[in-house]
Amino acid sequence: MFGKKQSPPSVGPLENAVMHVLWERGTATADDVRQALAKTRKLKESTVRTLLRRLERKGFLAHDVEGRTFIYRPKVAPENVATQAVRGIIDRFCAGSVESLLAGMVDGELITPDKLRALADKIADAERKAEKPEKSKKSNR
Repeated sequence: MFGKKQSPPSVGPLENAVMHVLWERGTATADDVRQALAKTRKLKESTVRTLLRRLERKGFLAHDVEGRTFIYRPKVAPENVATQAVRGIIDRFCAGSVESLLAGMVDGELITPDKLRALADKIADAERKAEKPEKSKKSNR
């Protein structure tokens, strides 16, 4: 979706709230989004429309038109947005080093060394499983 050389667009807190409405509902109009956010934020419909257009321009949403109504839908899964946000943190604060981020998470007690080792084991298992189909494809030739 986003090129390697260009950093992906970020999602601000209010844009993130809009995205959560769309991820939960699948599709929504500007008024649907405004009503869903009304419990925590009082927004004008024009503000919501601006947010939706901005998210669409950034590549996070698409819309269909039914009559005169725009029906918005997410183009990006929440996990992908989270990954982009983490990549931004790594680039800004850790000089692009995932290892520095993970070491900082251990130092800050956000993750224990044991959980980090368990995660490393899962990654190693996934890599081994991914290698097996490659080897079997080559042997079938």
